[in-house]
Amino acid sequence: MAEPRTFSEQDPIRVFLLDDHEVVRRGITDLLDAEPDITVVGDAGTVQHALARGPALRPHVAVLDVRLPDGDGITVCRELRDQMPDLACLMLTSFDDEDALLDAIMAGASGYVLKQIKGSDLVSAVRTVASGQSMLDPATTARLMRSLRADPAETPSTPPELASLSPPRERDILALIGDGLTNREIGKKLYLSEKTVKNHISRLLAKLGVQRRVQAAVLATHLEQPDTQGRPAK
Repeated sequence: MAEPRTFSEQDPIRVFLLDDHEVVRRGITDLLDAEPDITVVGDAGTVQHALARGPALRPHVAVLDVRLPDGDGITVCRELRDQMPDLACLMLTSFDDEDALLDAIMAGASGYVLKQIKGSDLVSAVRTVASGQSMLDPATTARLMRSLRADPAETPSTPPELASLSPPRERDILALIGDGLTNREIGKKLYLSEKTVKNHISRLLAKLGVQRRVQAAVLATHLEQPDTQGRPAK
């Protein structure tokens, strides 16, 4: 796993901002630019403008409004990350929307925060995702997972990538990721070393075509009914 990236006044976090309200853009810009290790390199008020301007600015972090008049920030997240895989996207929304959270996770977003967030917490969130860490609210994510498991009919069709997993080991590990276990906890449950679990997870993420553990956790909801019933406890 790569070491967390560090930034400084000489090498600041480059932030790109997308929001359809000019007042919001100005307020967030003023807030972030006041920090010595953060600089806002540009902004946009529409999806079209963001997709045209964002890649040229080479930001480290994109702060993206989820709901926009001409589209949504989740599409922008997906398309910008296709061009800049190392870009960390922080989704910003006025609504606590589970569907949007799920879409953001699967688009590769690093964080999802409400606009009611305190200014200091938004600054912290930008630093967190810039360093390579996730800023997805644990309580909201946990509620989403419970919702998916409680009503599997609401989940998308079973992804074909699941068929590429090697049963039973990789499916066991994916199910435990979905339960929120750490590598160490998975190792203890399956009698594997932490390093072996880490290697399994790296291969598992590659097979699933995702980059983040939380994306795999969402896919793990599809294993709940068909794959874990009758499986002996470890």
